[in-house]
Amino acid sequence: MNRTQSLKSAIVVRLIIPALMFIIVETVVSYFVTLHYVDEAYDRWLLDSARSLVQEVKVADNNVVYADLSVSALEIFKWDALDQTSFKVMADKSGLLAGDKFVREPLLVRDWKLPIFSNSTIHGKPVRVVSMKVPRLSMPEDVYIHVAETLNKRHDMMIDILLADLVPQLLLTLMIGLYLFKGVNWGLEPLHKLADEIAQRSPGDLSPISDTHVFTEVRALTDTINQLLARLSLAIATQQRFISNAAHQLRTPLAGLKLQAERAQRETTVEAMHPALMQIQSSADRASHMVTQLLILARSEPVEGNRTLEPIDLRALVREVCIEWVPKALKKQFDLSFEDPEQPVWIQGDAILLTELLNNLIDNALAYGEAVGEVNVKLLAEPGACLSVENAGQCIPSEEHERIFERFYRIQGSAGEGCGLGLAIVKEIADLHQAQVSLSQRAGGDGVVVAVTFNTGEGES
Repeated sequence: MNRTQSLKSAIVVRLIIPALMFIIVETVVSYFVTLHYVDEAYDRWLLDSARSLVQEVKVADNNVVYADLSVSALEIFKWDALDQTSFKVMADKSGLLAGDKFVREPLLVRDWKLPIFSNSTIHGKPVRVVSMKVPRLSMPEDVYIHVAETLNKRHDMMIDILLADLVPQLLLTLMIGLYLFKGVNWGLEPLHKLADEIAQRSPGDLSPISDTHVFTEVRALTDTINQLLARLSLAIATQQRFISNAAHQLRTPLAGLKLQAERAQRETTVEAMHPALMQIQSSADRASHMVTQLLILARSEPVEGNRTLEPIDLRALVREVCIEWVPKALKKQFDLSFEDPEQPVWIQGDAILLTELLNNLIDNALAYGEAVGEVNVKLLAEPGACLSVENAGQCIPSEEHERIFERFYRIQGSAGEGCGLGLAIVKEIADLHQAQVSLSQRAGGDGVVVAVTFNTGEGES
């Protein structure tokens, strides 16, 4: 199971980690810079010690080189509270003039014009060595001075400098971390208040969320939630209106059923009961038809994100529906025809709902067309997919063209026993498919043409 990440922790971590990385990089850079300058400072002191020995190298009367170093001078030279100092004075021919043999000389030195610094070890301890040539032209032979010193003072000074640099940075980082933690808490406080406000709402409260005290960056979230609440309010209002209308419309046939059943109970013979039973059957048929229409209407209502449209060959679907309606049309003495475009007509749609759309159009055409008439189903492929159903009969006044698609609306004095849902279902399904429904008069005479124009989609052929 995925763990939910804390926004507060994510912000603090993403701010603290770069700060820590900066401190680490700065510490490494400071180490090498400090090492350079500490070595440079102590190398000067080491060179001064080597130069002090130059004054002690002398030439005797017999032209022999020697080092005039007293015991007290050696003690002063080698005294150091932290480091051990060693030296060696060497002549090319005379060899060791003074000092310690274990002090190592630098290898392969070709130019002695400048002092030479090198790192070495004495008795397993690291030392810094400076080597220089005694600059006296009167010397009968070349004399070299090598002074070595352990690195204790260098290390101590380097640690002192690093600590002086690092400790304030660590304290500063700690203070920044605490401030960030507190600051993030303060910054997220409006979000907590917003969450508490939403949590305390009743399930029926779909009013917009107040974003007065919300940051600009969070306002996009509250705006999105408010849009969702608005859509939910609309959907709930639509459902409540649907339930109210359905209850009202079902009350009439159910009341009729009850009345006819009471009438049948008062009769004593089957012959006397027959008219009441016929009325019961008629009322039951009407109730069944209305329930079926209501269920189709409920299914066709667009619920955002709850339906997937797929490529459908409208020609094949219309042909199949028309074939199913032929027996019913013949029973009512209607001639049902289909004008085939003779090519596939692909659209994006829901096959079940499109079948119901055409069922309602044909059912309306049969119910309200003139007796012993004709119903023509036409499908055009060009310039766009257009399905139309026309019948011969009474025309619909132009002022009724808009209201005819309302739920449970029937034109005064119209024939048929419909419940006023057929064209409302057609309109809902068409809207779901982003299609346009139009109502017009039949060319060349009385009658009605209901056309549904689709936005043709890509499909397989």
